[in-house]
Amino acid sequence: APHLTMFSVRLSMAVVAVGCVVEAAPKRPHIVMHLADDFGWANAGWHRPEGFQEVQTPVMDGLVKSGVELDRAYSYQFCSPTRSALQSGRLPTHVNTRNLGTNIFNPNDPVSGFSGIPRNMTGMATIMKRAGYSTHQAGKWDAGMATPDHTPFGRGYDTSLNYFCHCNDYWNEMCGGGLVDLWDTTAPAYGQNGSCLAYYNGSHGCAQPGTNPAYTVGPEELYEEHKLVSRVLSVIGKADPNTPLFINYDSHIVHSPLQVPEEFFEKFAFIQNSSTPDYDYHRHLYAAMVNYLDTGMGKIIDALKAKGMWENTIYVFQSDNGGPSFTGDNHTGNNFPLRGAKYTNWEGGIRVNAFVSGGYLAAVAPTMIGQKLEGFISIADWYATFAAIAGQDPTDHRAAAASLPPIDGVDVWPYLTGQVPHSPRTEIFADHAVLLKGQFKVMVGAAESTGKGICSKGPNNPSGTKSCIAAGCWGGPLYPNSSVPTPACAATEFCLNGACLYNIFTDPEERDNLSGDPAHATTLSDMIATLTTYQASEFQPNRSGGNPMLANQVGHSKYHGYWGPFLP
Repeated sequence: APHLTMFSVRLSMAVVAVGCVVEAAPKRPHIVMHLADDFGWANAGWHRPEGFQEVQTPVMDGLVKSGVELDRAYSYQFCSPTRSALQSGRLPTHVNTRNLGTNIFNPNDPVSGFSGIPRNMTGMATIMKRAGYSTHQAGKWDAGMATPDHTPFGRGYDTSLNYFCHCNDYWNEMCGGGLVDLWDTTAPAYGQNGSCLAYYNGSHGCAQPGTNPAYTVGPEELYEEHKLVSRVLSVIGKADPNTPLFINYDSHIVHSPLQVPEEFFEKFAFIQNSSTPDYDYHRHLYAAMVNYLDTGMGKIIDALKAKGMWENTIYVFQSDNGGPSFTGDNHTGNNFPLRGAKYTNWEGGIRVNAFVSGGYLAAVAPTMIGQKLEGFISIADWYATFAAIAGQDPTDHRAAAASLPPIDGVDVWPYLTGQVPHSPRTEIFADHAVLLKGQFKVMVGAAESTGKGICSKGPNNPSGTKSCIAAGCWGGPLYPNSSVPTPACAATEFCLNGACLYNIFTDPEERDNLSGDPAHATTLSDMIATLTTYQASEFQPNRSGGNPMLANQVGHSKYHGYWGPFLP
């Protein structure tokens, strides 16, 4: 018999015993999966006191109040693994934990020898198409580009307006190699890229407020995020309200470079007069970009309402990792009061802003509206959750035939709607050396002898043999600022008994390392044992070895100056 999920059973046609009356199944909801980029924990309005002016996210704040806040949503510590996990339904450790360039490939492995998602894994949108959904993607892809199978279209999206790289320029969509990175479904997005070249010649209506020549303000009509939002609005405008719609909107914002339309930049000019001075306009530009993200979201919701679709829509929002808060030009986001930032496995790097809202949620689970859920949810879980909502079996038979890892995602819809009191996600194998389980988080330290150079000798480590974790920092309410141009990350966290252990529920700022506490010895040993078991299942194919210049050559010769698939 075919596999039936709990949700597909609920959506099946119901037969009433008395009289055998058959009732039609409810209409399947529209779904918007919105993934933000590098969105700091403290840069979200609902994590700030009411009226805090430097963070203005009124649309998102309203969606949190009219939806369900996900206080324990987890992504990977940086971009591509999170996106690979979302599209494939696997934990990053079972699909991709590397931020490789889109030009990387292994000619000896036609299945897994590429950056991003292995070729034979079934994409999330393919599952939704099976259920009759119209599927569309807009924004940052960063889950593979090598072949047509790796593109959004190859993963099941009817249309896309996307860029493939980790980031591109908001004004001209350039992404290294002298190539434009903007793709429209099956071909380069010819003529859709801009030409705001302020950092080259100071013309075309753009300006450079700080010392970084790439951090600029300019006209909205040339701004990439404007184009992405416009594409989403176009999809909604053309949609048939009676056909279920699935939109994956992957914002470029708030990833670097810090660039924003002038109107939004001027809106936050008051930051330059703050008693806590800004750091080279970073706080100013970042705040303006976050506000632009919020404004675009409002336009999308207004469009859904205008089409009469909002009351039948589920809107899911999550960031791909924490805010960047380290050095120089990447010192932009704020994860206060959490520890760490993007590129770290501290909570500030992997515990992310997230919520679920929409008219459909309010209709089916009115008692959940306004609640904050503390159960674990992984970025990988949306795959199985959307499949269940669509009445589909998420099992990836194509991947199994290629001996690839199965999906890890679990259906969290019953938890989101209050049908069950606890999340079905009880642990997260977050990275090679990181496990979250119950109330605890264990991070296995690296020894100096590994050559990583993390553990330095000193008063707490006289022999240099103690294991330790790369430093994670705490910011402040107004951060970054001129007095702290880089976070105070000099201290290293030394781990006793081979790992660092934190109770992330009672100690969310990760200040109290419990690994040396005898009262937690059993917890520590049990978690290390579980982590060791998971480590044996890691998926780490050899993805490199091919000509790294091939993609660039194809971009110039075949696509006339655009990035795109470079292998058949």
